[in-house]
Amino acid sequence: MAEQIYFEDVEEGSEIPILRKDPTTQQLVKYAGASGDYYQIHYDKGFALNNNLPDVILHGALKNAFLGQLMTDFAGLGGELKKLSVQYRAMDVPGTPVFGKGTVKKKYVQDGENFVECEIWLETHEGKTTTPGYGIATLPNRE
Repeated sequence: MAEQIYFEDVEEGSEIPILRKDPTTQQLVKYAGASGDYYQIHYDKGFALNNNLPDVILHGALKNAFLGQLMTDFAGLGGELKKLSVQYRAMDVPGTPVFGKGTVKKKYVQDGENFVECEIWLETHEGKTTTPGYGIATLPNRE
């Protein structure tokens, strides 16, 4: 985990540190077992191709989890993820890296907590955004 980021250290427009993920078909099988999502498009290439997909594809909820990790890594141990929302706009396939990215859109103090609202997204190694979203986290003050 990265060093703690403090509320005073971020500004609107600041970039969130990039999270690289290298999903594999093995990870999809493990995720299917953990989540109970056994839809064949996530592990059976023939089935996926017969359904006009380019290959097996990542579970949407797994992509959500990647963006959740992006936000919790950003918030650090002293922060807290308060809200996470994503949209599935395009497919990602195993065997190619995906990158969680984001920028700080707003920061404010409310009820004694330091909130940071972020625009976040998952993109392919070619730079195509597949999973846009936003997250809200709290960050500690520098003491």
